[in-house]
Amino acid sequence: MKEIKIISRSRAQESSAAIERLYITMRHLFNRGFYKPMGVSGETLREALLQLRPEIYGSIAEEKVELNGLLYVIERLPVGIEECRFINLTSDEGYSRSHFKAIVPPKRRRNCYRIDDEQMNIEITRGRSDIYDILTHLTFIFIESHKIMDRVLIDEGKVSRDWEKLEQAVLQKTKLTQTEREKAISHAANVLGRTFAEVLDIYSDFATADAPERFLHIVYWLGKLAIEEVVDNDKRTITFSPILRERLGHHIYGEIWANNIKETLAENKLLDRPIHIISANMHSVMNSLFATYLLKDTYSEQSDFFIYEELSKSGNKEVRAVVEQFATAHGMISLPDQSGTNIDVQVFDTAKIDWKQSAFPTAHINGEAPVIIVMDYAFGEQAFETIDELLKPYKPENTTEDVKYYMNVESVSIMGKAGILVGGKGDIMIPSAHINEGTADNYPFENELTAELFEGNDIPVFAGPMVTVLGTSLQNKDLLRFFHDSTWGVIGLEMEGAYYQKAIQSASKIRKSIHPDVKVRYAYYASDNPLETGSTLASGGLGTTGVKPTYLITIKILEQIFNIK
Repeated sequence: MKEIKIISRSRAQESSAAIERLYITMRHLFNRGFYKPMGVSGETLREALLQLRPEIYGSIAEEKVELNGLLYVIERLPVGIEECRFINLTSDEGYSRSHFKAIVPPKRRRNCYRIDDEQMNIEITRGRSDIYDILTHLTFIFIESHKIMDRVLIDEGKVSRDWEKLEQAVLQKTKLTQTEREKAISHAANVLGRTFAEVLDIYSDFATADAPERFLHIVYWLGKLAIEEVVDNDKRTITFSPILRERLGHHIYGEIWANNIKETLAENKLLDRPIHIISANMHSVMNSLFATYLLKDTYSEQSDFFIYEELSKSGNKEVRAVVEQFATAHGMISLPDQSGTNIDVQVFDTAKIDWKQSAFPTAHINGEAPVIIVMDYAFGEQAFETIDELLKPYKPENTTEDVKYYMNVESVSIMGKAGILVGGKGDIMIPSAHINEGTADNYPFENELTAELFEGNDIPVFAGPMVTVLGTSLQNKDLLRFFHDSTWGVIGLEMEGAYYQKAIQSASKIRKSIHPDVKVRYAYYASDNPLETGSTLASGGLGTTGVKPTYLITIKILEQIFNIK
């Protein structure tokens, strides 16, 4: 009889199992309806996150509190959530019609409402990926809060002197002087297990105009609620509203969103025209079409990319308004989202464009002038919901006849940000297939964009498969190295590609609601390299580094639509 080998799992296998456990646990807790993150019900989620040790959460598994990860998470959660013992995830249940003021996190488009001193409601209208994102972020900050508690709670429920001094600074009614602030930072550094310099370096990043000392406030409230959990057994609780549990997965918001677009096309007699869908931001297509023509005199002797950078600066609202006004007069229809998906849309009727007054004077339109639908970025699984609904035939609501209008969709183009495994921030990735993390479901496709198209622009370009991940905040180096070094040969990671392609393939190959040979274009620019220390998303944004690849990709997509060789 052969001797049984002892098989040990690699870190990549452990990480993959941890992600699967996180995914299953979150779905279970959602179905259950509520749980206590730092209680028995949240234990599996905590253990899986600590085993995974994602790069974005830095020193989550160490005793010291993670500062960059905390900043990353706080920017994606509503202001004041650190004070709330009860967090309720809801559907769109009418709070916009109440006296409650919507709180929108700076780095995530979701409406949140502070119900009272202890409760925060967070609206989920972008699908399950939004829930995974929120739950992992909340689990992280609760773990960090208990690190604070462990450092300040002494025997018999007493707290350390550092904590008492920090509390005095936070509760002080008058504005802190520099001396008082630095004293408070010193006590906070001891509480966090960090150096004075480390806290000082990141302190201002947490500040807002209304709350310059917000860092101290966040640390205090995280620790305060963790202490009360242990001393008074007042556990923080996350609940999922019955309406959210009933609606999720039924494409309710995606259907409303898609129908709004189709109704606009019908009203403007654009339904029968060739249609090109582009997933991008709300400025790159508009600016690529008109900005360089409009602003060539203002920025004489400057490159096109310099003009795009200027338009991207926050202080140039008036210049952007000029471009938008011109675009509206030449065929652009703006559709700000009213469905709850948080995905704005622009429709361009290219028949109204005077090509000589555009950046594409050599555009060669064969047959009818195309219609371009530009949709803002979807979030994770929301990509399937929105594109799946958009590609369905249009049935007018005001008719009793069984009439369906099949749209003439000629191409779907996806331009977005992604993590890169082979280069650095600002580089371009051209995928040849999307692999769904965890399931290994894979979607090979013929990409109309190629690496050769982007050569000669001083931007490194990489081509190969990309992995669609459950959440960018759930990745660690071991798992990503496996995807890159193994025969998968993955060049980058993002959150929507497989969901887009799944919807496109089902519409074109199975449902036959669009042409079976619809053209697809995918290209991403690198927002971070999670394999490099100091280059993760938690290390900060792209700044103007992302402007050139964003517009280069957009221009290449438009050149193909306009048949420019």
